[in-house]
Amino acid sequence: MENTIICRCSDVTLLRVRQLIADGYTSMDEIKRITRLGMGSCQGKTCSLLIMRELAAAGFPPATQTPQTTRPPAVGVKLELIAKEAENNEKQR
Repeated sequence: MENTIICRCSDVTLLRVRQLIADGYTSMDEIKRITRLGMGSCQGKTCSLLIMRELAAAGFPPATQTPQTTRPPAVGVKLELIAKEAENNEKQR
């Protein structure tokens, strides 16, 4: 069970999370900084609740936790590319 992958984006196991909590990392942001949990393509939609559950089981209830800081991936996109994509979608209909 401890080899269960908690974060598929960063391949972090339940064992790793439990080790970090035992080592004194007691917040979502601390664990995120060390393991990159919640920084993959899902932005923590899969793993953040699992981590909060592990923290609660270790005696750190969700009411005392601050949710992780999330930032959407930001990349500049040229309007020309958006227009071409819209054009392609119209042709496929």
